[in-house]
Formats: sequence, C-alpha cells, structure tokens
Amino acid sequence: MAERIAEEKINQIRQAVDIVEVISDYVQLKKQGRNYFGLCPFHGENTPSFSVSPDKQIFHCFGCGAGGNVFSFLIELEGISFQEAAVKLAAKANIELDLDMSTGPKEKKVPEDIQAMLQAHELLRKFYHHLLVNTNEGQPALEYLMDRGFTRESIDKFQIGYSLNSWDYVFKFLSKREFSPEWMEKAGLIIKREKDGTYFDRFRNRIMFPIFDQNGKTIAFSGRTLGAEQPKYLNSPETPIFNKSKILYNYHLAKPNIKKLQNAVLFEGFADVIAADRAGIENGIATMGTALTEEHIAILKRTAESITICYDSDHAGIEAAFRAGSLLTESGMTVKVAVMPDGMDPDEYIKSLGSERFRKEVIGASLTWMAFKFLYFRRGKNLQNEGDRLAYIEEIIREISKLSKAVERDHYLRQLAGEFSLSLDALREQQKQIYFAEKRKEKGKKTSSSPALILQTNELKPRYYTAERRLIAHMLKNRDTVYRVQELLQGETFNEDEHQAILTYLLSFYEDHSEADSSAFLTYIQDDHLRRIVANIEMMPINDELSSQELNDYIKQVLNYQKLLRIKEKEVELKEAERQQDYKQAALIGNEINQLRKSL
Repeated sequence: MAERIAEEKINQIRQAVDIVEVISDYVQLKKQGRNYFGLCPFHGENTPSFSVSPDKQIFHCFGCGAGGNVFSFLIELEGISFQEAAVKLAAKANIELDLDMSTGPKEKKVPEDIQAMLQAHELLRKFYHHLLVNTNEGQPALEYLMDRGFTRESIDKFQIGYSLNSWDYVFKFLSKREFSPEWMEKAGLIIKREKDGTYFDRFRNRIMFPIFDQNGKTIAFSGRTLGAEQPKYLNSPETPIFNKSKILYNYHLAKPNIKKLQNAVLFEGFADVIAADRAGIENGIATMGTALTEEHIAILKRTAESITICYDSDHAGIEAAFRAGSLLTESGMTVKVAVMPDGMDPDEYIKSLGSERFRKEVIGASLTWMAFKFLYFRRGKNLQNEGDRLAYIEEIIREISKLSKAVERDHYLRQLAGEFSLSLDALREQQKQIYFAEKRKEKGKKTSSSPALILQTNELKPRYYTAERRLIAHMLKNRDTVYRVQELLQGETFNEDEHQAILTYLLSFYEDHSEADSSAFLTYIQDDHLRRIVANIEMMPINDELSSQELNDYIKQVLNYQKLLRIKEKEVELKEAERQQDYKQAALIGNEINQLRKSL
C-alpha cells in the first residue's frame, strides 16, 4: 500500500491550485458571467454544457451530469487514483509531499514492459541526437540537413538525430543495458530474423526524427534516408506506446502557442511542421501518416477554436484537406484552408520564396471553409459546359444552405450570382428550397442530443424535489442553515433518499469543519453519484441570503409531500373500511384525512 496523504496536505493542495487553470490544460474554457464554459471532455458534444466555477472550485456538465472538484476531474478523466491525482496536483502547486511512492499505485499501474519501452526510446533519442551533432559518424548527416535549410536551433528543438550504418549496434547497445530483446522487438526498435532467431536494428544510416506523445515522452521514430534508398521514410510500427490515430506530431511543443492564438496549423507531415517552425509558425502540428481521426479532433478541441489546414496542392492533398475540414467543422470548430501553389509543399515554398512570404501569402491568406469549397467543387468541371456549370452551382447552393449565419449565406450567394451573372432572387429561392428539404429530412433526428440532457431539461420535477435541492444549495453555503433545516424538519427526513444521504454527509462534515467549503465537501463525499448531484446543485442559481419566509416555504413543500403520501394511504384504508362496511372505522379514517388536508 502507498503512504496515505494527510488531510492537511489535501486541503493545502486544494487551496493552492486553481481548478480553472487545471481544467484549461484539457478543455478550452471561455468566461461567461462568473463561470467558465467549454465542451465536456467526458462525452461528445458540439455545444458547450461543461461549466467550471472558480468561486466554488467545482465543475459540472449539464449534459452528462459529470461533476466534482479538481481531484475528481483528474480521477475521472485520466483514470487514476485519488492519491495519484493528489501527487500530480501537488507537483503543479510546488507542494512537497515527502511520500515514498516506490510501492504506490502509479508504479503498479504502468507495466514493466511499457516502462522499458519508454526508457529505451528516451535513451535512443539522446543517443541518436548525440551521434548527429557531436561525432564524426554523424557529420555527413548533419551537413545534409544544413544543406537542406535546417538550423542547429531547429535540430536541437526537435531533437533530430542519426542512426549508425550498422546492423546490430542498437541491439547490442540496449542489450548491454539489460533491455529485453523481446520487449525491444515489440517496441519496434529491432527486428527478429525468422531463419535463425537473431535480431537486427530497424533503423540504419538514417536521419532520425523522434515522435513524442502529448507529455513530451519519446514513443517512436521516423528515419529518413540520406540518399535515394527506399523507403524514403521508415517509421516505427504501431506499438503498445505508439498509436498513430492518437498522436499529433509537435503537439507537446505547439500547445502553448495553440492556446495563445486559439489556432493550430495542421500539416500533412512532420517535415512540413519543422519547416514551418523555422519560418516562425510555432503552432504547427501534423498527423503521423494517417487521416485525421476523432481522437485527433478531441485533442485539438481542448486547446483551439480554429484550425488552419495546410496540405499539399496535389489531388491527394486537396481531397485530404476536404475530408479533414469536413470532420472539423462537424465537430464545431472553425476551419480555414491555406492553399499552396501547384506542385509545392511548405518546405519547398519556404526554401524558394522565404519565410515571410509563407507567413503572409500562404498562412495569412487562408481561405474560409466556404471559400475553399468554391475551389473544391469546381475541380474536374468545365464551367463553360452548361451541364457542369449547373451541377456546380447546385452543389455550391447546397453547401451555402448549411451555413448558420444569414449574413454568410447572403455573402456567398451574391458571390455566386456575380460570377455567373445570375439573379440573386432566383438563387435565394433555390437555397430556401434546399434548406427546407434538408430540414424535413432532419426532423426525425432532433432527439439525437444527449439523453441525460433531454431528461434534465424535459422532465418535470415535483415541488418537494426542487425545495430539497434549494435547501441543500443553501446548506452548502452556510453551516448554520444545516442545523436550522434539521430542526424545522421535526424528525422527518427528505423525501429523496439521495438528498437525505447528502444531508447526512453535511451534518458529519460540519462537525469537523467550521466553514462551508464546496470543494472540500466533494472530497469528503465517498460516493461518486452523490458527488455529481452535489456539483449539479452547486450550480443552481439561488439567493445570496435565505430569508425565513423562503426557508419555511421550502420546509412546507418537503413536509406537505409526506402528508400527501399519508393521505393517499388513508384513502386506501377508507375504501377498504367502507368495503367491509365498518362505518365507525371509516369515520375515524375520514376525520384523519380531513385533519391532514387542513394541515396542508
């Protein structure tokens, strides 16, 4: 068992860290009033329903119901233990815990082979970089890079290296350091010969580009040949530590600039990212030889509002840009497309025409997503031909119909009318026809929102339910209110078992805490479901002060519901007495019912 962290330290950590700052590392937040809002990281959504309260130091999603404090956020998002979350937050707040974590859950959580793979990659990254910049063997590779426009600053920043022209140097290098050959083969660093079972190095005589995960750990390599050998680029295979669909090259370095600019520039490959970085574009990222995935988009949505796509201008590049842009816009992100001149990639453009022109005339002159569609749909069409021209116009009107803003629709319809000398009224009429036709198709899909959100917004709750929640909201703010409510209930309990459980927790919490503290209370609660309910209640708008009239009204609603239940029970008893023709008993029960009704 790992050492237990003292409650004083937990309180110190909680008071030292800001939940908005912590969650901002995972979710892009915008301030609205007193709270911050963003897209929930716990379920897919395009409209922000995830709220963070800096005053209360809690979060809550109105869509899926997730909620809690800074500890529970990390626990739920990263799948770690409370202690691991505390250790991570303590490090962020520079709080010394003085714990022996050698037997803690963190060490147990990462399997030995995974740790070995990460360590081997880290070791080889440093070794390859040393060979490139400090040895005679790496000199030809270094000169090759310099001739291609690389700077020493860029080589150091991206930790570029060189692998020796040897069949087994890496195998021997790792074996001497007691790395298991089976694990290193699984990590993609060495390959096993089928005929005799011996091993040889995967990368030989290549310029080595390390691939990093979001935390800056080396997880793979891409090796480029110095000559005309094939393949030009040799990449690590997918391994337990390297999944191409989840990795964005340079994200760990670009993230601060992406957050600052609220924009990322998406390139086709890591060579373009490095070239663009030399040109001053420090928010560049790239996929690793795979199409953009939902996992990539989820990563980007946490840090950026908009994406600028900068792919090659060939057929494959244009198609890839259209697919990527479509996915990004569907996810709610703003998309622009930087169009490269025919036959050039960013590296070639920067070498030929310079960094400043690349920044201004390519990235700075990016097209809106709709303007890019004008270019995309005209490819392969002869607009002098009437059939092609009409097909193109209809495609563009269909795309314009998807725009949510009337001003944008009007702008592009005017552009289309001007280009082809068409009646603007006719284009507007056709656009409306297409729009309403699509709306009719989507009519049956309106319930595709989160079931939790539909339940939360549509389900009508009884009065006592709202009263109990408002009482809890005030009790979370004021210790004395708990005891006033307990006294006014006169020995009765809340009608909802969950609400009563929260009240019981509050009574216990306030025995040890003299002041209200929402975040501390969420740590105190052991039940995840109750923690979510408390976070939801904390986000309810309530009056700053609870007047006696308001308090009594809430108590009345709580107690009246219990009386209503008793009236129903008595009415059943009354019917039974009448059925038995026990009129004396029926009269007594009827009197009880009347008294209960009067008390309402």
